[in-house]
Amino acid sequence: MIIELIPMILLWFGLYYIVSLSLNMEFGYAGIPNFGKALSVLVGAIAVGGILNRLLILYFGIGGDFITGSTYATSMINDLIASNPIVGIGILVLAIILASILGFIVGAIFILPSAKLKEDYLGITLLAISEAVLLVCTYNLNIIGGYYGISTPDILAFVSGEYRGWVFTGIVLAIAFLIYLFFERLLNTPYGRVLRAMRENEDTVKAFGRNIMKLRIKTVAIGSAIGAIAGALYSLYTVNIVANAFTRVEWTFFPFLMVLLGGKGNNKGVALGVLCYVIVKVLLDVYKYDLKEALGIPFEPVWLSYILFGVLMLLILYYKPSGLIPEKPILTKPIKKFMQNQ
Repeated sequence: MIIELIPMILLWFGLYYIVSLSLNMEFGYAGIPNFGKALSVLVGAIAVGGILNRLLILYFGIGGDFITGSTYATSMINDLIASNPIVGIGILVLAIILASILGFIVGAIFILPSAKLKEDYLGITLLAISEAVLLVCTYNLNIIGGYYGISTPDILAFVSGEYRGWVFTGIVLAIAFLIYLFFERLLNTPYGRVLRAMRENEDTVKAFGRNIMKLRIKTVAIGSAIGAIAGALYSLYTVNIVANAFTRVEWTFFPFLMVLLGGKGNNKGVALGVLCYVIVKVLLDVYKYDLKEALGIPFEPVWLSYILFGVLMLLILYYKPSGLIPEKPILTKPIKKFMQNQ
């Protein structure tokens, strides 16, 4: 039974690692408490369901309402993908490009009104903006189908059902690894060092002529672009989008937990935090009713994970704020050379 859960664990690891990497840049490196992280993931879903689906509807010349048109369009494109896998690869690449561009633009726009605020006010403002957009997407059927949801293309329609999960998991893990390499390179540049300096003391950064507002906008825009990629991949995997799947608990609170658990400012630590979280999450989801009977839990087991992870968050903040793998100091080539000469 445990072996059967491996694809699910690896898939969720890849998706959450992408989101957590983007959050780690914003919060772990730059000190920006982006409590609206779920918005970037939702934007990725909008790129697939709201934009890509409309492009397919136009391509096939389908009339009628958006939800029905999406159903017909995805059915037709799935038939093409089943006979020509190149089409599926093209859809995947197009979805990632659309999601990253839209995520970058939305991230930059929505941080603008609050970029000058202090950390606590900034976090609450981003949370409010994220919740407002989620409500609009939930009750407006013309964005991503609202509470009815819409279907999305199956980019692996050419793969038999028993292997689809493994193949898609491989794709997600490969993309997550590339994003990890991107962040490792980006955050070990002068830009990454400025972000750490901004996190520690904004006044010092200002004294050296850096514009804090521009740094925040750039950072959140890049983080939102990466978070949107995770949203696009999730939407393509489920082949269906429902707006209320992109809640602040699943895509903001839990990524914060993973970053804090693994160690903020450390991408390798974040990977460990994500892995620990995902293993526990999947096991709780599968065995929650068995746990209820064994432990005699007096409430619905669906709430068990929320309670446990909430308590875990408090314990981390109190006893281990640096995480499982604490952040390491930056060692540039001049610093390494200086240390070797000592």
